[in-house]
Amino acid sequence: MSSSSDVILDRLMSLHPKIIDLTLDRMTRLLDALGNPEQTMPPAIHIAGTNGKGSTQAMIRAGLEAAGDKCHAYTSPHLARFHERIVLSGEIIDEASLADYLAECEAANGGVPITYFEITTCAALLAFSRTAADYTLLEVGLGGRLDATNVVDQPAIAVITPVSIDHQQYLGETLAEIAGEKAGILKRNCFAIVGPQQDEALDVIEAKAGEVGATCKIYGQHWHVWEENGRLVYQDENGLLDLPMPALIGAHQVQNAGIAIATLRYLGKDDVAFEGAMLNANWPARMQKLRHGPLIDAAGDAEIWLDGGHNKAAGYALAEALGRLPDRNLYLVVGMLNTKDATGYMEPLKTRTDKLYGVSIPGESATLSAQETVEAAREVGFDAQEATDFETAVADIVKTDPTARILICGSLYLAGNVLQLNG
Repeated sequence: MSSSSDVILDRLMSLHPKIIDLTLDRMTRLLDALGNPEQTMPPAIHIAGTNGKGSTQAMIRAGLEAAGDKCHAYTSPHLARFHERIVLSGEIIDEASLADYLAECEAANGGVPITYFEITTCAALLAFSRTAADYTLLEVGLGGRLDATNVVDQPAIAVITPVSIDHQQYLGETLAEIAGEKAGILKRNCFAIVGPQQDEALDVIEAKAGEVGATCKIYGQHWHVWEENGRLVYQDENGLLDLPMPALIGAHQVQNAGIAIATLRYLGKDDVAFEGAMLNANWPARMQKLRHGPLIDAAGDAEIWLDGGHNKAAGYALAEALGRLPDRNLYLVVGMLNTKDATGYMEPLKTRTDKLYGVSIPGESATLSAQETVEAAREVGFDAQEATDFETAVADIVKTDPTARILICGSLYLAGNVLQLNG
């Protein structure tokens, strides 16, 4: 039986013919009708970027919570349940509260066109404004300038993680155009932490900061982070920090950790927060090792890992992270959306293995078919074959290689399907 929130969410999907329609007009109209909750919620830490937004947010949140702060958090998309998108004072929103906030937004909207992401973002902001906390962590959904989260006039701090090519149909074809959209979260006289960027992106971000009077602390100029002797070293004008490596695996997580520490430094936090950010962050479907569920029960001595990255930069980051694991035969189970650069994503992974199974993503109309995924994989040089679903692929791999390492990857939507069955 559908829950109350599921019924409302289904109705909200029909309020606008497009899933994505970037503008802030509908947001400001509905927020006005709701009494502008975005103006009364706890101070916002607003996070944009192409890769690393979720991991960076998870580390900032872990650091703040280690320091005793209560945090709201907003992320998208969800993996297994919509409720995951809204964290109220450290806890995923409960069903009754979610249904109530959605119903209130639906009534205030009065049936006029608004996208699903916009009206559900309004529900999150309403919930944040009515629940006590010290900070609100807001992850941009798409872009920045016209994203539904970009309604906060004075964030406590803005954060821009690395920018790369993705979502060109909405954000522009060039890195400069995409960076311009991300830099749209910079507000007049606000403070910003900027992660590692390619020169073309950084030029645009710095120009936007100059235009609005934002003060930026930029990787490579104002702060540095690196890995040394199995430790994470961070340095800025306040001195050097020697910290444990992040719980999240990969060189890209060292960069994300640096962004998180720079943010925590600006907020006046100390070593307790920095260590908490490194050791306590949890971010599902980012090089996540599955530990229980029917898939694990069926796998025997094989390892199963899960990752939701889906663009070229994510492919390189994932290949590097895989290189940090002890040797084992690696097999990829890949499902992707047809809006993504499949060969660009898979090419760097070819350095780790040539064994790949292509699957379609259940319930996603925009999925690449298993056949299309296999064709893209073979183009890159994989020894690839189709499977009807990820369970069949895992069973086939385990039958031929009982101690295999299996990575299910290529899409957050595929990761969500896996976690729904094995979370």
